[in-house]
Amino acid sequence: QVQLVESGGGVVQAGGSLRLSCTASGRTFSSYAMAWFRQAPGKEREFVAAISRSGGSTHANSVKGRFTISRDNAKNTVYLQMNSLKPEDTAVYYCAAALTSTYNNWGQGTQVTVSS
Repeated sequence: QVQLVESGGGVVQAGGSLRLSCTASGRTFSSYAMAWFRQAPGKEREFVAAISRSGGSTHANSVKGRFTISRDNAKNTVYLQMNSLKPEDTAVYYCAAALTSTYNNWGQGTQVTVSS
């Protein structure tokens, strides 16, 4: 098990940027694939981006070209750089970790609000 703590959320105007961070406890961070999900009010949780143990990444079509996931194994941290934010990006953003094929370690979430 790994404990995840997100930070970096807040309120930003449309077109602005935020960088989310997720720091993991333990000494096996590099063994985990990491991902960001989000959940808007009244909607189901959706995938945003993921990064493998080796650093390969994938992004949802809705954020491709605007968001970038990265990781720093020395700091046990995964990041989500969010640029050109839109009101529809407003959601609670969750960090998740997977040792195998299932994301079964979750953070508490951080609120991102984009005003128009």
